[in-house]
This record gives sequence, C-alpha cells and structure tokens, in this order.
Amino acid sequence: MRTFYLTKLFFITLLIALNTELIAYNNQESITSSENLKTKIRKGIDYIYNIQFDSAEVIFKEITLNYPDNPAGKFFIAMIDWWKIILDPDNESYDELFFEKLEDVIYFCDQLLERNDKNFDAIFFKGGAIGFRGRLRALRDSWLKAADDGREALSILNLAWSIDSTNYDILFGMGIYNYFAEVIPEEFPLIKPLMIFFPKGNKQKGLEQLKLAADYAQYASTEAMYFLLMAYYNYEDDIYEAKNYARILNSKYPNNPVFHRYLGRTFIRSGDYTTAAKVFQVIYDSGLEGKAGYNKNAMREASYYIGLNYRFMGLYDSSAYYFNQCVELSKKLDKKGNESGFQASAALNLGMVYDLMGNRKEAIKLYNYVLSIKNWSDTHQAAKRYLNIPYGN
Repeated sequence: MRTFYLTKLFFITLLIALNTELIAYNNQESITSSENLKTKIRKGIDYIYNIQFDSAEVIFKEITLNYPDNPAGKFFIAMIDWWKIILDPDNESYDELFFEKLEDVIYFCDQLLERNDKNFDAIFFKGGAIGFRGRLRALRDSWLKAADDGREALSILNLAWSIDSTNYDILFGMGIYNYFAEVIPEEFPLIKPLMIFFPKGNKQKGLEQLKLAADYAQYASTEAMYFLLMAYYNYEDDIYEAKNYARILNSKYPNNPVFHRYLGRTFIRSGDYTTAAKVFQVIYDSGLEGKAGYNKNAMREASYYIGLNYRFMGLYDSSAYYFNQCVELSKKLDKKGNESGFQASAALNLGMVYDLMGNRKEAIKLYNYVLSIKNWSDTHQAAKRYLNIPYGN
C-alpha cells in the first residue's frame, strides 16, 4: 500500500534537488577536500543510513569540534533528526528540533559568508539546510513555503553545477530534478500550477543521471539508488529494477527498515508472497525485539502481508493471528474517522478468514466493523457482499 507521505516527499524533493550527502567538490578552498574529513563524513553517513544514530552523532560532533569553520558537522547532526522523521513521518515530535538545527546551520553559514562570500562549503550547506527545511514543510502540507525553499535551494544547485559540471554528486541533484519535474505534474495535476515557476524536466535524462550518480558518485551513490528504487517502484512500474536496488540497499544497510520494507514490497508486487512473508517476518520480529526504527508502522505492514501469505497457504489460524495484529496496531496508529487502508483491508481479510474457518459469527462482526470505518478501494462493497454471502461459498 502506498503511503501519501511519500508523494509529498517526491514533490518537494524535485523542488530541492539536493541531498544529505552532496558535500565535497574539487575546490581547493573547501575544507571538505581533506581526505581524512571525507572519510569521516562517509563513515558518519553510513551510520545514519544504518540507523546507528548515536555513532553518527559522535562522528559529526567530532567534526564540528575539529573543523570549527566548516558547517558539515552541524548539517549532518540535523540529518540524524531527518531520518528519525522519515522512520515515523506521522510523528511530529522531532519537527521543532529539526527546524532549529537547520536554522542554526543557515545562521552559521551566513556568518562564514560575511567573512568570505566565496566560501563554497557555506554556500552549499546553507542551500542544503534550506532544501531540507522545504522537505519538512512539504511533508506537513505547507506548500507555498516549501516551494519558496525549493526555488532558493535550486539556485544553489545551479551554482554548484556551474562550478563543476563533471561531478557525479552534483549530477544526482540534476537527475532528481529532471526526473520529478516531468513526472510530478503528470501524476498530480493539482500541483501542476506550482511548476510554472520551475524549469521543465526530462524524465529519461533524469533516470540516466541518477544511474550515473548511483555508480560513480562519491557521496550520493546510496541516495541515488534510493531515489531510483522509489521511481521504479512508484512510477515506472518496473519491479525488476526496483527489486535490484532494494536488494543492494538492504544488503548494505541491513538495519534500515525503510530499505527493508521496500524489499518486501517488491516481492509482493511481483506476486512472490512466500518470499515477501519471510522478509516481513524478520521485520515483524525486529519490531518485537525493539530494534531501532522497526516501529508500529513497520510491524503493521509486516503483519498484514504475513497474514495474507498464511491465508493463501490455507493456514487460517496463523492468518487470523497476524490480521488481528494488524488491526490492533492500526487502531493505535490511526485517527478515528481516518482509518488506514491497512486497518480496513486487514479487518476485511480477518472476516474472510473467519468465514473460511466456519466462524460465521466473528466474520459478521468484522464485516460490520469494516463498514463502520473509512472505505478503502472496495472494502465496503466487499464487506456488504460477504454479509449476504459468506466468503468462500
């Protein structure tokens, strides 16, 4: 099931066309040209992607201490909070702190630019901070402010491109823009009026640029693969390519539940429910163990697909257990009157399983419950049908 927050994320990403890893350019005045610092930054970035936030924070605080005139440490400490938001986008408790850290980066960069208006690191990280401010604003439906941030951040990308048009890390940003600037207006007409303020995109060129960045970029390789995964999964309908990138990312960052869940989804999309259930069982068990990032949202999705596979296998007791877990987790996560597709579909499937088990009384309860919550796809229609005729008859 596609979550709406990803749509928002795609939109503002095309406006920003910047990412957490675009940091080092062949600029002799840039402190980030230091091989020692670049190595430390890459290590810290890997910690962030692998959801090892404490280890990442240690590295970036050390960078802040040892390189007091470089904004890299401050910027990436903020990126730790960004990934906390990505892991649980409905939780707004990190928003204020994230905004504060970004404003600190912007202020710090402005101070550096007052001393030297050609300080490349200050220019770049100021643009990055503005860009991520826009990403969160879009995630929270503050579209006009997000678009303003996007325009300002895009000018930074163009400046970087004018400095070095052969840099594969910069090419990542160009690829994002070219791809989504064409795709988003086609997919979401309501957003199209905002795009008159931005240059036209080129979807095919964007994919080619993202692939080059994935293969050759020093810092943006992982992020490029992540965006290729989302593009192929959500828009290109190329599950083979999506699965390829999901496997690579999950293998490199086995503790990242976002990449882990996408891997499971690619098996669902390709009809391999048995393999998908194995992937989601690990996700579900990781949630039970309290593993970082494997929250109730991850467990809810996992329990749904595990239950679905058991239903297809005819193991109805196990199927009922996991569908019930999905419903109960959804009740904790969803707002009254705005129940998720997971809750509606899990409750419907649970009723179907009860019918298959011969427990008509419980099945009827579930079908009536489905009718009492928000309709998703044809859940209401199906519930009405199975109230009249038991599922499986």
